[in-house]
Amino acid sequence: MIFAKRAYLDKGWTPNVRLAVHDGVIAEILENAEPDKNDLRVDTLLPALSNLHSHSFQRAMAGMTEFRAKGRESFWTWRDLMYRFLDRLTPDHIRAIAGLAFMEMQEAGFAAVGEFHYVHHSPDGKTYDNPAELSLQIMEAARETGIGLTHLPVLYTRGGVDGEPLAGGQLRFGNTVAEFSELVTRCRMAANDLPLDTRIGVAPHSLRAVTPDDLSHVLAQHPTGPIHIHIAEQVKEVAEVQSRLGARPVQWLLDSVDIDDRWCLIHATHMTDAETSNMARSGAIAGLCPITEANLGDGIFNGAGLIAAHGGFGIGTDSNINITLTEELRSLEYAQRLHRRERNVMVANEGSVGETLYVGAAKGGAQALNRDAGAIAVGKLADLVAIDSNDPALAVLGDSQILDGYVFAANDRVVTDLWSAGRHQVRAGRHVAREQIVASYRRAMTNLTSALDQN
Repeated sequence: MIFAKRAYLDKGWTPNVRLAVHDGVIAEILENAEPDKNDLRVDTLLPALSNLHSHSFQRAMAGMTEFRAKGRESFWTWRDLMYRFLDRLTPDHIRAIAGLAFMEMQEAGFAAVGEFHYVHHSPDGKTYDNPAELSLQIMEAARETGIGLTHLPVLYTRGGVDGEPLAGGQLRFGNTVAEFSELVTRCRMAANDLPLDTRIGVAPHSLRAVTPDDLSHVLAQHPTGPIHIHIAEQVKEVAEVQSRLGARPVQWLLDSVDIDDRWCLIHATHMTDAETSNMARSGAIAGLCPITEANLGDGIFNGAGLIAAHGGFGIGTDSNINITLTEELRSLEYAQRLHRRERNVMVANEGSVGETLYVGAAKGGAQALNRDAGAIAVGKLADLVAIDSNDPALAVLGDSQILDGYVFAANDRVVTDLWSAGRHQVRAGRHVAREQIVASYRRAMTNLTSALDQN
């Protein structure tokens, strides 16, 4: 049993809660209870968030792309550097890097991750003996860390919206629709050996990288499970898609595909008010990655419009340049404040911004990853995080202010414990396998940087 001084239940803050977990699921909740001597005691218990969008291998690039080259720097110059980095990544590198990223996510308070996985082949574009080899490395990293995994193999069939062939680093991404179907089948089979909360979805990369016909075929072949897609991240992308397909990316998608609550539209940075309202009505989740979107200079999401339209959202760490739950949430709100030159934007009418952000991201992230989580309730997955309200950033705050303090004043150091579907992976602020995961990452990076130096 877990005993919490306070817990955020569906009805709000509740004192003295005892909670039982069986087979990864919350089996019983006792309110206004007394602790048993054998209970695991925590201070403040929250539903843990799901990180709905990650490219785990990019964690190893953090700090490598912050040098301004001659000429204008943009997402597209960053992408060129990323492709060169890919030339040296081996399966062992990918597993070790993912292991570190997943561990850091859990220590930051994320119980699950949506791994938007598009590196499928060897550096020369040749298929491994097992076409799912690199997906298996991601799954092994999830097994090692205990994080909840929604694995999202990515379909990538062309180099750009005009049909350019894949080249350079993109060669590691490419599959035909038939090859992709085989890849997904192998991933589903491999997932049978992982915890029961593991999910497999599909991710047509973007309207740049997938033709309308390819998209149609993939959706027909995969009628269930989560669907994630990059959409409208960059102004250049919006212009190219509009020129080629006759509509802006989000509007084209809404007009051409039956978008529903299985979908997660990643970034959706550049939308009109009408697109924002229509997306909200579709039931799709907006997958927002504020730190990466700022790092790449993408632009500012229409957060106020989404909230006004009662749309769903969640957060992801995308490039994993800085894995931090609290900073992702506050960056989302602060970008809105800077853009609109006002305060407390991401809340409808009136109320706590921190609570709106946290609870909204918990529910939206769980939906996007097809996890029955996002709330502390009987029958839900035990995706739980405990924080210490005695931390100086939170110590003087009452219940109604705890989530505001957590989001805007604290940082991830206040996380004491984390459970991923009942797996107690973070204790006293540290992942239970931290030492071996970090050691594996250091060995991999020594090998990788040596290979890069020889390039």
